[in-house]
Amino acid sequence: MTVYIDPPTWPGHGRMWSHLVSDVSYEELHAFAALIGCPPRAFERDHYDVPSHRYGDAVAAGAVQVSSREVVELLTKAGLRRRKGRPEYGA
Repeated sequence: MTVYIDPPTWPGHGRMWSHLVSDVSYEELHAFAALIGCPPRAFERDHYDVPSHRYGDAVAAGAVQVSSREVVELLTKAGLRRRKGRPEYGA
């Protein structure tokens, strides 16, 4: 199982956030997220939002550190990218 996480550089709700993604399947992503204690409500379209204080937990559990640009490239290449405002298929 390989999942990826970008640095916590996304502001929101008074903290900084990372994006946790899979380049294989949403099932793999959901399984890893559950393993590190991410609540289902943290899933947004094609990724999990991970607060900065949990970034180290994700990396320690095996998430590969990549840039934000690489997160988008991985999702797009895998066919898992879901953009805002577009219908969601294959959840």
